[in-house]
Amino acid sequence: MSARRKPSVWFAAGVVWLASATYAQAQPQQLDSLKDVFAKLYSCWRPPPASRASPMDITVVVSFNREGAILGQPRITFESENASDNDRIAYRIAVMETLQRCTPLPFTEGLGGAVAGRPFAVTFRSRKRPPKPDEKRAWLIQKIL
Repeated sequence: MSARRKPSVWFAAGVVWLASATYAQAQPQQLDSLKDVFAKLYSCWRPPPASRASPMDITVVVSFNREGAILGQPRITFESENASDNDRIAYRIAVMETLQRCTPLPFTEGLGGAVAGRPFAVTFRSRKRPPKPDEKRAWLIQKIL
């Protein structure tokens, strides 16, 4: 190969590499495992701010079709028992917004065929603050006899 052609070959290789990197970024990351599905759903989770609702746990059961769109109606199957009605409504809205934000999920062909129509139970947890102790526990105090 002549000295004149080497720079053009390197330039062409660089252009092809940049074009493929741009195309890969434009395409959503394909989900190939159940772990990827849950990670994607959790990445879309935006709990209500603490000023609007107290932290709580909520579980939704949802099914998807082969293309990753929601199949049927998602159902809330668990909510923290000590939550108020306003907290429950705020978290239900947050769950539905999460599902709208994330779907359709970009399943690979194999995963789409495997999970189509099967229910997923997804639990969204907010960080709960531990209660402050009202008293000191006797077993925490070191006493030498």
